[in-house]
Amino acid sequence: MDGLECSEVMISQVRQYAPFRIDSHFYEKQYEKLKLTLSHFRSASLKELVKKPIQTGHTPSMAVSSYYGGSIALIKTDNLHDNSISTVFSDYLTVEGNAVISRTELAEKDIITTIIGATEHVIARSAIVTLEYLPSNINQNIVQIRINCEKIAPEFVNIYLNTKYGKGYLVFLSRQTEQYNLNCREIEMVPIPLLSDNFQKEIVRVVLDAQKYQNNSRMQYKNAESILSELIDIHTSLQNQPNFSVRKISKSFVQTGRLDAEYYQSKYEAIVKKLNTRETVLSLCNLHDKNYNPDAKQTYQYIELADVGQSGDISDVDIQYGSDLPTRARRIVKSGQVIVPSVEGSLQSCALITDEYDGVLCSTGFYVLDSDCINSETLLVLFKSEPIQALMKQRCSGTILTAISKDELLSMPLPMIDDDIQEKIAAKVQESFALRKQSKQLLEYAKQAVEMAIEQGEDVALAWLKDKIPVEV
Repeated sequence: MDGLECSEVMISQVRQYAPFRIDSHFYEKQYEKLKLTLSHFRSASLKELVKKPIQTGHTPSMAVSSYYGGSIALIKTDNLHDNSISTVFSDYLTVEGNAVISRTELAEKDIITTIIGATEHVIARSAIVTLEYLPSNINQNIVQIRINCEKIAPEFVNIYLNTKYGKGYLVFLSRQTEQYNLNCREIEMVPIPLLSDNFQKEIVRVVLDAQKYQNNSRMQYKNAESILSELIDIHTSLQNQPNFSVRKISKSFVQTGRLDAEYYQSKYEAIVKKLNTRETVLSLCNLHDKNYNPDAKQTYQYIELADVGQSGDISDVDIQYGSDLPTRARRIVKSGQVIVPSVEGSLQSCALITDEYDGVLCSTGFYVLDSDCINSETLLVLFKSEPIQALMKQRCSGTILTAISKDELLSMPLPMIDDDIQEKIAAKVQESFALRKQSKQLLEYAKQAVEMAIEQGEDVALAWLKDKIPVEV
């Protein structure tokens, strides 16, 4: 009987819950302890604190082409992490497509939470929406929580939902069938401890400081891009380029094996001419494509496309047993390497492997590269740049799944960058990553402070928080 657990619950206790629950998960001892701890605080349910009813999103019909291809991001489960949102979106809605699901169009300070997932680690992920993520909407696996700011600060509620108490309560309310799932009415039952206004203001201060660091991080990365774009400015070269080209069979198919018209567009010739290089990915980079077979009983961190941010950073990655990993989880990455996606539609999701992710696994859907003559930061910015992205898209092929092959990638032109330019780019990218790390740390401090306030009291939590973070950041 070692390792087994049982709880004895009176039928009168079972009847007090709405909806009626008889699944054993609902009565596990860990959740009874959680509820007991929270019962010591004055609280209000989410239902009492929202400006409008909590509601799930929706996916407009993929069969209606006019719904897609716009500028309104459709946020899905893969985009939502604990306290963060990945900005690499697979689908963008048009105004027409967004109108179909307009009731969940997101606004600044909305909180979004996952409600469906294969494991309990996927559900109950919450993040607050900032201007960076707008305009956007959500699909059916995510709920929109719009807090009434006159009653409580949305920033505080979001941090609480990321604590072991808020997240734990959501998991407690979830149901496990084929997947873990929650519904809107259950989420409305979540109690939010009404800690003092002074404490809430401190948490909000830390969150807003974290958002400032995020904004500065994005600016620094854009500065790195600007340094490179001044060197490789293709906009002038692409002006007034014809949208057709004429090629002899000997100068096209015989040489390339390609018959698709897009491949021979004049704009690609203009890019290659502007790059003015004899170097290729093969001559400048090292490709690491050795496969690794995970141990079924060992846990691994695993990088997927959805874990990559817009600035080449990596968000929190999942930890899974080798037996649960997808078959494509076969690449070990090292600090200083750059991972480059192979599938068209995700080519922008390039990322730099930092010390934090040294030795983790990534998908075989990435090419793993480094260089002896181009520093890692410059290599990242290069592969995310407009001209290299265009050439990668040109070289994609396939029917059901279009992707760039290994041979096409290695033969692609790649410019050598002067050392002094590389140093400038590296400095900006490093600063961007450092600021993002600081932002992440501040959010972690805020979460820990809320947990400490619940367990040890607000005075202890405030003293700890002020020791960790100066009043002026």
